[in-house]
Amino acid sequence: MLKDFVRAEQPEDEQLSLEVKQAREQLAGYQTQIKEAKLPVMVIFEGWGAAGKGSVIGRVIRSIDPRFFRVTTMSAPTPEEKRYPFLHRYFREIPEAGKFQFFDTYWMNEVVNQRMSGDLDDETYKKRVRSINNAERSLTDNGYLVMKFFFHISRKEQKKRLEALQDDKNARWRVTKDDLRENKHYDEYLEICEQFLEDTNRSSAPWYIIDAKNKKWAELQVLRFLNQGIDTALKNHALAAPILQNVFPLRKTPLLSEVSLADKTIADDEYKTELDRLQKELSDLHNEIYRRKIPVIIAYEGWDAAGKGGNIKRITAALDPRGFEVQPIASPEPHEKARHFLWRFWTRLPKDGHIAIFDRTWYGRVMVERLEGFCSENDWQRAYNEMNEFERELADWGAVVIKFWVQIDNETQLARFTDRQNTPEKQWKITEEDWRNREKWDQYEAAVNEMLQKTNTTFAPWYILESNDKKYARIKALRILVDSLKKACKEQK
Repeated sequence: MLKDFVRAEQPEDEQLSLEVKQAREQLAGYQTQIKEAKLPVMVIFEGWGAAGKGSVIGRVIRSIDPRFFRVTTMSAPTPEEKRYPFLHRYFREIPEAGKFQFFDTYWMNEVVNQRMSGDLDDETYKKRVRSINNAERSLTDNGYLVMKFFFHISRKEQKKRLEALQDDKNARWRVTKDDLRENKHYDEYLEICEQFLEDTNRSSAPWYIIDAKNKKWAELQVLRFLNQGIDTALKNHALAAPILQNVFPLRKTPLLSEVSLADKTIADDEYKTELDRLQKELSDLHNEIYRRKIPVIIAYEGWDAAGKGGNIKRITAALDPRGFEVQPIASPEPHEKARHFLWRFWTRLPKDGHIAIFDRTWYGRVMVERLEGFCSENDWQRAYNEMNEFERELADWGAVVIKFWVQIDNETQLARFTDRQNTPEKQWKITEEDWRNREKWDQYEAAVNEMLQKTNTTFAPWYILESNDKKYARIKALRILVDSLKKACKEQK
């Protein structure tokens, strides 16, 4: 793309100034439409050091009400940020609906620098590219406009600008060692940048190469493409995104109606013995996964009153409180609802070596949101693939991902609901919404069956906990968790 780049003809100075003025006014006029359409706009600036990215960002944002945009500079990841998945620090910065987010470099800069330094082998690079392409596609499928600009200048032009900055005592701080190394090894960087641009140039989020030799001309090019992109996005905002075919390895899953419950019981003596043994083993494993920096994500879904809370309590009782966090997931807050539905889960992930336990999860998208009409049919049908991609990111990061469906039958739920309602100290556990959900049991069961069939992957498996006998379910969950952590520790040796 860079090697074959053909510069567009730059207008004469007077015409250039006129067109910049008109383009700025056009962008300003789009603000209200973007807000009303709840269109989130991500504008990503990449390119050569000293190519003028910051200067052009400053020019472009003059046209926009400062209440409706943020500018973020993504520098090299800190040691703390490296303890999370690659996409984590980027995904947490995505804008709310109806607002702009301008990025002075995004994920390209990190990948290119790591590729150049040799820290990224071919296989890891391919995974990074896959992650980026999937993330950008998922963002655009969920209504985001992603505009990506690469500021291109020649090696000679870059060297001239760097020398001019170094000669200015008030500006020389802007020249970094990375900039100088980039100019010295310009051709090598060019090869890596070229490859990355080609690998991540997709119709949903294409790259636009900007001739950055002249700042005002660079601004006009950006404004032209940005205005065109916004116009197209506003016109297409209501269109449904395609449903992708599953490409993930799946495990066979029984229907809930096929799960035997009556025979899944445990005697009190055996329960106490096994509980003590497994909690002791889990406590030791918690120390080991911390030492090995293995992250663990435990996801709980299940019927109301199935015993999720008690199950979680028996797990956390064995853990060092400094190394885990339980994430109770309720209805999304306004700032969460205004972003991609996975954003609030990306921002709740554990650091490596830590454990996150989710009481309710991202699977609400294909259960409660689906059945209560909180998202469109296209949204929840796409979500199976998007959640599989999310979990593969976690698995590729090295996380142990365990998903529990806590299963009871209809009669058991009714008995537990009635007990809660008739017991004063338990009444806080039962709501009118719980009773309303009971009326949709069959619909929820069908949705859960589809969820299990489409997301029971080999890298993030579902386990059904038969919980008519809560004690049986607790022991089964502990056994699965202990076995999974043992396996992860053994594989890392």
